[in-house]
Amino acid sequence: MNWFSQEFIWLDWAVLTLGLLGVIWIVWRTVVEDKKAQQGEDSSAYLFGKGEPWYVIGMAIFAANIGSEHLVGLAGTGAKSGVGMAHWEMQGWMILILGWLFVPFYQLLINKMGKIITMPDFLKFRYTKATGSWLSIITLVAYVLTKVSVTALTGGVFFKYLWGLNFWVGAVGLILVTCVFTVFGGMKGVMKLSTIQTPILIIGSFMVLFLGLSALGGGNIAHGWTSMMDYCSQLNNGYGTTHMFHWEEGDGMYRDYPGFVVFLGASIIGFWYWCTDQHIVQRVLGQTPGEDNKAVIARARRGTIAAGFFKILPCFMFLIPGMICAAMAEKGMLVLDDTDSAFAIMVKTVLPAGVKGIVTIGFVCALVASLAAFFNSCATLFTEDFYKPLKAGMTEEHYVFVGRVATVVVVILGFAWLPIMMSLGSLYDYLQGIQSLLAPAMVAVFAMGIFCKWVTPKAGEYTMIVGFVIGMVRLVTNVITDTGKAEMNGAFWDYTAWFWQTNWLVFECWLLVFLLAFMCIVSAVTPKPSQEQVDAITFTGDFKKTIRESYNIWDFVGTLLVIGLCATFYWYFW
Repeated sequence: MNWFSQEFIWLDWAVLTLGLLGVIWIVWRTVVEDKKAQQGEDSSAYLFGKGEPWYVIGMAIFAANIGSEHLVGLAGTGAKSGVGMAHWEMQGWMILILGWLFVPFYQLLINKMGKIITMPDFLKFRYTKATGSWLSIITLVAYVLTKVSVTALTGGVFFKYLWGLNFWVGAVGLILVTCVFTVFGGMKGVMKLSTIQTPILIIGSFMVLFLGLSALGGGNIAHGWTSMMDYCSQLNNGYGTTHMFHWEEGDGMYRDYPGFVVFLGASIIGFWYWCTDQHIVQRVLGQTPGEDNKAVIARARRGTIAAGFFKILPCFMFLIPGMICAAMAEKGMLVLDDTDSAFAIMVKTVLPAGVKGIVTIGFVCALVASLAAFFNSCATLFTEDFYKPLKAGMTEEHYVFVGRVATVVVVILGFAWLPIMMSLGSLYDYLQGIQSLLAPAMVAVFAMGIFCKWVTPKAGEYTMIVGFVIGMVRLVTNVITDTGKAEMNGAFWDYTAWFWQTNWLVFECWLLVFLLAFMCIVSAVTPKPSQEQVDAITFTGDFKKTIRESYNIWDFVGTLLVIGLCATFYWYFW
């Protein structure tokens, strides 16, 4: 038997099959036992899960973030553009803001409402009912545009290069398997799958990293790193792809990553994604009935600190292996016809027989867990924010069924958008471009709502609507003009060129500035918030004491370590 075969052999398939059957059995048993303990189906447990240990929360946040766009898009970006996209991955520091700042506010509102909240619940309480409804609509649209369709595309690409499957077989198969898993597993199943796949995914990806460096360096990892850096530093017409900031207009990557604007744009998207997005925040809101605030806040914060450490890893797990793959291809050690195939080719090339199967288990679980997390969040938003208010008093089994139907609808819409998405350029550019159109409104409404008590309810509602409309108009122009690259003739296109040709990161930053100013203007001419709305974001003396008692020295140590590691990465790849 050839232990170093660069293809899947019978041993890999045997390991993969047995491993996946074992994972299915473990998750099924966990879900069944949880339902027995509940003595029936509970929509709250199905949608949110119960209070999990901090390390499970950390792994669940990490697993919810890691999807096929990382296995395909991030590795492919590394092979093509080096570390330019690392701004979006080196955001462990942003997750800390969720744990230290936003979790206490969310928990305060949970106490006032007497139930687990969704993000629209928060906005309904702080602003108007319509504001929360608009957030639900925008979030569901975002999931269709950036999650379901992207995961279907990248899953199909990944399995095509890894196993030789037809693209559509891989894409449809991944969606169907995940849909079934989400329908029957709920949040408990997602959490359990996260704890299984996270260690396998991390260990397997680092094996690809180190074995790839070893192969590139002739058996020496340090030499492999030097060889990779030397090769990548010569790309991009001599400007190199080994730095995160591109300051000169002559740099071919300046158009995509213009100076410090790239950090600001990535931070705006990161603030929305890590601090206010339902599918991330949902991981820290679950709690056991009767649990006190101190324990809930402490567990959630420590979970985000753990996730902060995990979030540092994807650059080493996916992006840098993509750079290694490009360097190996330049030396003739492998064939790289399509940069999106970089990670799958690395798995096939550098891992020994049997290990390929083990590592692929983690990858398959990661794809399913990440996509299932989005499906579950969609079910939560629709059920809690639209259906329950219209159909109050129904059974818990009925609400769970409605959540499952919502999942199926989201899948259908995601596939309907897929052909349009495939015409809008490279995967990661598309993904971040869409998020840049949606994030400014979210950031403005949440940040101003918490930090500025004088911001009025109507200001939040109107800002959400205006920001979403502007973003969707820009998206339409992106489709028509090939993301600003096409030549458009006519007076209309000449006068509006500033709108559809402006760099997407610059557009995002100015859109946020506009929306913040818009909120201030609207607040000056609309009725002030009620005392109840202000109290929803005002900590009492007892609650402040609870927050102070919820952290200890190790929380600070962990936080500083996460920040230090992020800063070190920026320093090295400046």
